[in-house]
Formats: sequence, C-alpha cells, structure tokens
Amino acid sequence: MNVNVIHVGNLKEKYYAEAVAEYEKRLLRYCNVRNVEIKEARLSPSPSDAEIAAALEAEGKRILEFLPGKSYKIALCVEGKQLSSPELADVISNAARDVTFIIGSSYGLSENVKKACDLHLSFSKMTFPHRLMRVILAEQIYRAFSIIACAEYHK
Repeated sequence: MNVNVIHVGNLKEKYYAEAVAEYEKRLLRYCNVRNVEIKEARLSPSPSDAEIAAALEAEGKRILEFLPGKSYKIALCVEGKQLSSPELADVISNAARDVTFIIGSSYGLSENVKKACDLHLSFSKMTFPHRLMRVILAEQIYRAFSIIACAEYHK
C-alpha cells in the first residue's frame, strides 16, 4: 500500500523533521510513504478574510493537482470526525487502495479540497500547529499499521 501525505508548508524545525523521518522509517515495513509539499501562500501580517480565502483557494488548487485519483482521500480538518487509533486502522485497512492524507496551512483547507475527500478527520477539538500535525499524523499512521499487523507498538 502507498500512503501519501500532502501538506502545506515545510518543516522548518529540525526536531519535527527528525520525528517525521523516524516514523516514516518505521513505516517502511508496512507501506511506501510519499510526501508532497505544497508551498504556503504568502499573507500579510494581519490578513483579511478575503486574503485568507484567496490563499486557501490557491493552495487548494495546488493540492488538487497532486491528489491521486484512485486513492482514499482523508482531509485533516477541525470539523472532521474524531476516530480512535483502532478506528483509523480500520479505515486504512478497509480502504482497499492507497490512502492520501491532506494537511492544510494554519488557516485550514479550501472547500474544494474537502469536497474531493472521502473522509474529514479531526484529531482533537484542540488546535495544533500544522507542522506539529505532521508528526502526530506520522505517529498515528505508524500506530494504525502496527494495529493492523497485530504488532506490540499499540497497547
């Protein structure tokens, strides 16, 4: 199985990049992982709602260009459904095809991207930095594959 992670912005912090790399290395026994980085739209220091909407639209167009057609697509968004780790493992194992996760910028995802997805997923009612979300997502993907494989990682 291929797991794609489409994300807006890069990991500037070395510790985030190292954590993501570690989980992706562990995932190699279960799947292939491909990261697609979408450049974050530049905004003014105090952007208006219209400027934010335009930025989300521009980022969304670039995301849609990389969205694999036959993949099960999961948008990470605050209004999404919350799942337990075993439930996420079920989603992945029942996808019967590649899985693509999409992480937006700090302002989220465009409605066009959300409409193109099969599942809207929320990791919490709390707010996390979108760069930290890459680490959390990598860990949860690894945990899900560990659950599917009945490995000891998930307790």
